[in-house]
Amino acid sequence: MTKITAIIPTLNEEIHIEAAIKSVDFADEIIVIDSYSTDNTVLLAEKHNVKIIKREFDDFSSQKNFAISKAKHAWIYVLDADERVTPEVRKEILEAVQNPKNNVGFFVRRSFFFAGRNINYGGCQRDKVVRLFLKEYSTYEGVVHETIKANGKLGFFKNKIEHYSYKNYNHYISKMNHYGELRAKQYLKNNKKVNLYHVLIKPPARFFIHYFIRLGFLDGFPGFIFAKAQAYGVYVRYIKLWLFNRNVK
Repeated sequence: MTKITAIIPTLNEEIHIEAAIKSVDFADEIIVIDSYSTDNTVLLAEKHNVKIIKREFDDFSSQKNFAISKAKHAWIYVLDADERVTPEVRKEILEAVQNPKNNVGFFVRRSFFFAGRNINYGGCQRDKVVRLFLKEYSTYEGVVHETIKANGKLGFFKNKIEHYSYKNYNHYISKMNHYGELRAKQYLKNNKKVNLYHVLIKPPARFFIHYFIRLGFLDGFPGFIFAKAQAYGVYVRYIKLWLFNRNVK
């Protein structure tokens, strides 16, 4: 029977880690790759039958590619700690690895939850990621919002996993700050410069796209907050780049 390695990257995920592990307990091997958490993430993970690898975080792609290189099995399922595999998707995963139909990987769609509310619009209706793949044909690329580059055909699962990415607005903003800093460092390496267009035009444009074009207003006030936070994420990356260009931390 074809076997699966599940990989869960973590950094201070004590509120999520046990539920995440349980949602992939169908896997033959589970690797938790931890970026030296300062909370109880590792202690909680050790209660389960998992392999724990500690590695200093540099970027999301490098972290996941390193864990993949340590996996025993050909099929990999990568689960962010704030995601949950539903029973319906579990069934599709187990069927897919036995009969992949010439696919080297599979997209799965996600149901996005923000502060306890399911967000259906604002771009979330298009949210899909490659989570199951053959490691021989796949590698992660990108510093933030990393994606799989697959050398082969990709299929689609019919059902959705659950994505509990943000506990509340403050948690969301802290993540936007983290992502913004990573993206700014990437821009810095590419010698990108900041001008008024980046800080005065691009953030409102991002809000307009998420709230109006991608129908975020249909989610009511949570849709407004979600679009506002997306705009903030654009703003903060360019402010941080401006500071980096002036050697200000």
